[in-house]
Amino acid sequence: MEKQNNHKECLQILKPVRDTLDVISGKWKLLIIVSLNAGNKRFTEIERSIPKLTSKVLAKELKELEQNGLVERIVKDTYPVSIEYYITTHAETLTTVVESLKDWGENHRKHIFGSPLVAKNEG
Repeated sequence: MEKQNNHKECLQILKPVRDTLDVISGKWKLLIIVSLNAGNKRFTEIERSIPKLTSKVLAKELKELEQNGLVERIVKDTYPVSIEYYITTHAETLTTVVESLKDWGENHRKHIFGSPLVAKNEG
């Protein structure tokens, strides 16, 4: 009987974690959110702020983030037309998650390399 209870409790945790990972997982999504949060709004600004991110992948990821309500795409009626991207208030709820991941990454780097500043071809 106890194993079944543990299984149910585990599933209650796994399902929302899976949902979260389905929305923000991958190599680029959180990095794009961090870039937007840092003030990069134009496509080229975002692309330049993230090493090794290609235009094709950025376009795909921005579209998925927009579909999931994390990014808003604003088309400005200028000549030529300009497009800007903003994180939504819903995406701002990820701030503590990103901070926790940053802290964990720094601690992990210290644990593995003995120093938080060991950087081998970042990206």
